[in-house]
Amino acid sequence: MGLKRARVIAGLLMAGLATTANAQQTDSTNRVAVNTDWSVFVEDDPTECWSVATPDETVNTRGGRVVSVRRSDILLFVVFRPSENVNGQVSFTGGYPFASGSTVNVSIDGEQFEFITEGEWAWPATEGQEPNVIAAMKRGTEAVLTARSERGTQTKDTFSLLGFTAALEDAEKRCAN
Repeated sequence: MGLKRARVIAGLLMAGLATTANAQQTDSTNRVAVNTDWSVFVEDDPTECWSVATPDETVNTRGGRVVSVRRSDILLFVVFRPSENVNGQVSFTGGYPFASGSTVNVSIDGEQFEFITEGEWAWPATEGQEPNVIAAMKRGTEAVLTARSERGTQTKDTFSLLGFTAALEDAEKRCAN
């Protein structure tokens, strides 16, 4: 997904998601389902479906000390966009610009993945890695994403994977029609 497309999705998500600790508590005209800790959204023209969650826990540190920082929406999601042959694209927005050239470490129940960053967005570093990340998310109970902001803050966001498989399958099915 290019930066322009990421910004379009970010706008849609920010319009539809209030910043809360739990995606179930959000209100949106385009949210079509809630599966425990994951929600499903659908947009038309072009058709786009995604499953998304907000973190259950967020810890921000600088110099080894916990600090309070301002971040916008923190989201982990999987997107389906049939018109562009996008079938299960995993991405993460940390709510701040990532440090230039940095990566995001993704740990799913101990299984490690690396995401590359661009602005406020991160995606699997290796082409075609999404199926492996999704398989780990289906098996797992939590995903921990660790990153560094351009200001040097280390962030650790923990997402529950409860309801992930149901939300993923729902989003995929809605975009298959």
